Amino acid sequence: MSATAESTPLPQAQEAAPPKRPGTLSRLMREPAAAFAMVLVVLVLGAAILAPVLSPTDPYDNDLSLAMQAPGSPGLPLGADAQGRDMITRLLYGLRITLLMGFASVVLGGGVGALVGFAAAFYRRIDGFLMRLMDVMLSFPAILFGLALAAIFGPGIPAVVLALSVATVPLMARIVRGSALAIMGLDYIEAARATGMSDARIILRHVAPNCLSSIFVFATLRFGQVILLGSALSFLGLGAQPPTPELGAMASDGRNFLFFAPHIAVIPCVAIFAVVLAFNVLGDALRDALDPRLRA
Repeated sequence: MSATAESTPLPQAQEAAPPKRPGTLSRLMREPAAAFAMVLVVLVLGAAILAPVLSPTDPYDNDLSLAMQAPGSPGLPLGADAQGRDMITRLLYGLRITLLMGFASVVLGGGVGALVGFAAAFYRRIDGFLMRLMDVMLSFPAILFGLALAAIFGPGIPAVVLALSVATVPLMARIVRGSALAIMGLDYIEAARATGMSDARIILRHVAPNCLSSIFVFATLRFGQVILLGSALSFLGLGAQPPTPELGAMASDGRNFLFFAPHIAVIPCVAIFAVVLAFNVLGDALRDALDPRLRA
């Protein structure tokens, strides 16, 4: 019995499998504020995309007999503006134009800024010149760009998009340059250069993918800022012109009726506040979720 017991191999202890780390979406949904912001962003984007389907009337149809109707009036849950236009319809189409304006500004300005940042990090001979140029651009606020472009091209949405895009370029360039410099110092970049890989292929295959998290987080945060700045420019009369429904322009139209019909200005202002807050909270949550130092 003893010999048999001694000859029987003992079961080896199995190594415990490493715990599965939750994905980015799971980490976001664990935070109540981030989950609420993400749901709000999805609802806002869906409402803007489906504005022609959800809106009860045409955004340009007016009925002066319904002018300045208060919220809760028959057939007008959010009331009507000074021209008798349904506020729900104007709000849906205003969200659409405001979000489209912000998206175009972030994509155009962010794309140019990313190219400048990669060029500055990869080609150190022009790094100083590019960064000093970005410093000069940072010294001019977006509203000043908007005033200058409105004076040259006239007020309108294209002038606002161009102004916000120009203001986004230096910010994105700095973010991308910092992330790319940290990656350029790694050993596998030197190995890729030693194998004769071209500069463009190194950037596209090794550097850019590792900078995507920083770019995406900055773009989300910048989107909220761009919406706020674009609405401010439209409020000053430099952006969308009447009767185009845009949140900043709608707030500007309602400021003359604050004592008689405050909902005309309050409703678009609340919409701007909610959208900007949602994107800011979501951007902060994404930064925490994508930071490898916080994943552990």
